[in-house]
Amino acid sequence: MESLAAWFAAHLGKYISAKAVVFLVSLMPILECRGGLIVASLLGVNIVEAIPICVIGNFLPIPFILLFIKRIFKWLKKFEPTEKVVTKLEDRAMNKSDALENGEFIGLMLFVGIPLPGTGGWTGSLIAALLDVEFKKALVAEILGILIATVIMSIVSYGLLAQIL
Repeated sequence: MESLAAWFAAHLGKYISAKAVVFLVSLMPILECRGGLIVASLLGVNIVEAIPICVIGNFLPIPFILLFIKRIFKWLKKFEPTEKVVTKLEDRAMNKSDALENGEFIGLMLFVGIPLPGTGGWTGSLIAALLDVEFKKALVAEILGILIATVIMSIVSYGLLAQIL
């Protein structure tokens, strides 16, 4: 993820403002606020400015995913070229849904909040939608998870752990 974030910082940073790059990276699946904070650190964006940009960018797609992804997948499955891709995405998301078994809310929040490969808001939203988690419950769990991930990644990306110790 760091090399991908560095690529965006190096290439997009030439054409748009550093804060816009941070926002765009935070919107993207896989990168999300985790990548956004790495990019913010690389581009010298102040942490106080970077955090709200990353949180908003990461959270923005979540309601749309929760509300519409099942309909979009159903429509895409009607076409042979996209049917396999959608099925693979659904299977991959459902394989990661074990984190929700012990408790929907806490499981979803921790799944989104612990910055590991394959976790985050996009995948968490997909899992919540496929498991028919109540919209409001999923939304709150996702925002809390994003905040947890933001705290963890702020410490890592800005070297705050070294300053504390």
